[in-house]
Amino acid sequence: MRDGLFRNDLMSRGIARIARWILPAPRIREKVLKAGDRKFLVTAADAGRTDFPCPDESPAIRGRGRLHSSLCSVEQLDSDAFRYWCERMKRGFCYHRKLWEWAFVCQALYERGLLARGKRGLGFAVGTEPLASLFASRGCEIVATDLDRGDTRASNWSGNHQLASAARLNENGLCDAAAFRRLVTFRPVDMNRIPNDLGGFDFTWSSCSFEHCGSIELGLEFLWSQMECLAPGGCAVHTTELNLSSNRRTIRSGDTVLFRRRDLEDFLRRLAAAGHAFEPLDLSLGNHPLDRQVDRPPYSPQAHLRLELGSFVTTSIGLILYKAGQRSADLSPHYAASRRKDVDHQLEITADAEHRRDDRDR
Repeated sequence: MRDGLFRNDLMSRGIARIARWILPAPRIREKVLKAGDRKFLVTAADAGRTDFPCPDESPAIRGRGRLHSSLCSVEQLDSDAFRYWCERMKRGFCYHRKLWEWAFVCQALYERGLLARGKRGLGFAVGTEPLASLFASRGCEIVATDLDRGDTRASNWSGNHQLASAARLNENGLCDAAAFRRLVTFRPVDMNRIPNDLGGFDFTWSSCSFEHCGSIELGLEFLWSQMECLAPGGCAVHTTELNLSSNRRTIRSGDTVLFRRRDLEDFLRRLAAAGHAFEPLDLSLGNHPLDRQVDRPPYSPQAHLRLELGSFVTTSIGLILYKAGQRSADLSPHYAASRRKDVDHQLEITADAEHRRDDRDR
C-alpha cells in the first residue's frame, strides 16, 4: 500500500513538473493596475515617490515625502527610510517582499507619529515577525495576537515555526527584556472572531495575514471589523496580496486568496461611505528589472517581490486606513479625496458598472 502511494506521489510530482514546462507562466498585466475611479489614486507627481522621512534625518530635511497605500517596489525598499527599518529589525537586507511589508508598516506608523511612548498598538497574526518588539522599544504598549495553538488551522503555521508565542516575540532582543515584559501582552485571537474587548487602540497592523482568513469575503470582513478596535482617529496599516494578472479571475477561497484591484476599491467605497478615510493608492509597479521579475517555485530567498501563485502573479500591497475622527491636520493632503464630501462621487460608479468594465478590459 505504501509503495503504491509513493509511486502515485512521484507520478503527481512528475506531471506537475511537466505541466509547468508546457503551460505558459502567468504574467503581469499592467492594465490591472488602472483604477476605475481616479479618486482612488495619488496624483502623478506623488506616484512612486521614495523621499520618505526617517528617524535619523535632521529636522530640516524631514517630511519631504509621505507614504501612501502602495505596491511593494525596489525603489521603496532601497529608500533610506526603508533601509533604516530593515537595519533596526536586524534583518539582512535583500529584495524580499516580506522585508518590504514590515518596513512599510513601520514607516507608515512612524510618519503619523504613532511609534512613540504611550501609544497603544494591536497586531494581528504576528507570528515570529519583529514588529511587536521593535514598537515596544520605542515605548509603545502592544497587544500581539495570533491563532490559538489549539485551533485546527494553527498546524498550517506551527509546522513552519511561524505561529506566535510570548517567548518568541523578542527573540532577537530588539527591546530591553524588562521593558518588553512591561509593554507587550500576547493573547490568542481568531481574526474571523475579534473579541469585543479589544478596542481603543491608536493603531492596528498586520503583514500579509488577512488573505488567510478563508475567502475574499472573510478577509475584507476582518479589515472592516478591525476598524472597531481603533480609537476615533486611529490608524490601521495592513499588507496583503494583490493579483497582478487579472481584475476578474482570482483565487477566491482557500488557505490563501488573492485580492483584486476591484475588491480593494469596493472596500474603500464602503469605508468612505461610513465616514472613515484612507490614503489613496500608489499603484506604480516600479522601473527596476526586479519589479517585473516573477519568482516561480521554489521561491528565491533574495529576489522575491512578484511571485507565481497558481495561474496568477501576485505581489504585496500596503493599505493605510483611518477611523472617523482623525484631525485633518494629521493627514496627507490626499485625505480629502476620501472624506464624506466626495462619497457621492465615489459611489457614482456602481459595483456592477465597474465589474462590467473590468470584464471588458480583462
